[in-house]
Amino acid sequence: MLIAIDDPMAPDVLALLDEHLSDMHATSPAESVHALDPEALQHPAITFWSARDAAAGALLGIGALKQHDEAMAELKSMRTTAAARGRGVASAVLGAIVAEARARGIRTLNLETGVEPYFAPARALYARHGFTQCPPFADYTDDPNSVYFTLAL
Repeated sequence: MLIAIDDPMAPDVLALLDEHLSDMHATSPAESVHALDPEALQHPAITFWSARDAAAGALLGIGALKQHDEAMAELKSMRTTAAARGRGVASAVLGAIVAEARARGIRTLNLETGVEPYFAPARALYARHGFTQCPPFADYTDDPNSVYFTLAL
């Protein structure tokens, strides 16, 4: 598996982001969907990664890091392709993003995800990697459809 900075506008990435956004809107009320569209993922404060099969180049998963300030960043747009689920892709992408955040000197990595059963695997992934629940951060507010996590780096 090769994890590298990538273009959120690449055709295969766009297809996965479209699937991601569709699932978010099908699972959560519109006001509780905080997933970013491809254009928003091109913001200078965001670094976007993809995981690809090292031999074939097929897209396996994606993730992004949104830097809020020199000390705090947010994990965004974590998604694994259906064909790659259960193969450790999400853990590998998360590990690469955490390593980059540490290298940048970020002290706190936060994220928002849903409370619905659909998001249970994501919540379990973050807990396995040391994230703990926290209050809303940055511009987030209390939302009964969201849960917030933090990881001290």
